[in-house]
Amino acid sequence: MSNRLIDTIKSKGLTYPKYLDLINNEVFSTHSDLNSDEEKQRFEDKKLNLHRMNRIDKQYFVPDEVKLLVLQISKPQIWMIISETWCGDSAQNIPYISKIASINPNINLRILLRDENPEIMDLYVTNGTRSIPILVIFDEEGNELAKWGPRPDEAKQLVNNLIAQGLDKKIRAEKLHLWYGRNRGKNLEMEITDLLKAILFSEIEKTLS
Repeated sequence: MSNRLIDTIKSKGLTYPKYLDLINNEVFSTHSDLNSDEEKQRFEDKKLNLHRMNRIDKQYFVPDEVKLLVLQISKPQIWMIISETWCGDSAQNIPYISKIASINPNINLRILLRDENPEIMDLYVTNGTRSIPILVIFDEEGNELAKWGPRPDEAKQLVNNLIAQGLDKKIRAEKLHLWYGRNRGKNLEMEITDLLKAILFSEIEKTLS
């Protein structure tokens, strides 16, 4: 499965610029065909996501200590992200991940659309649900090195607490995105850094064994 999975990621996965192009096209094309309330809501979500992603792209700069860590990756890696253009969590996390990945040419970041790749999504469900975004890091042979998602741990706990309080989905989303705005990618950055440190440490252990 690993070789087929890697082939699918490389052939069907979008680069980050292509993913942005997709959202732009979906937002700025004609939308006379939006009939259901769900379709209209997802269109509004995409517009908001595009604004959020453009803002993060302009404002976020990878810290030097993170750059130094990422540059230690000496072997090719494939970073697969499973996402959808309407997903708010994706918009709040993928731009940071893309900026970090772009530091090292050994990292090939590709974004797969969840609903077009259900067989891959089902390999990475969270508590039985197809939550996104999901980041999975592979080596060139298709061995899984690390997994992250669908949101930083503190944000996961926040959502769990809001659900426990019985708040409706709209209020939960507002409070979650307020958290994202205040956090500015710091928790995500820390968690990705921890993943990369673990990968690098594992590689050192292999060379010493």
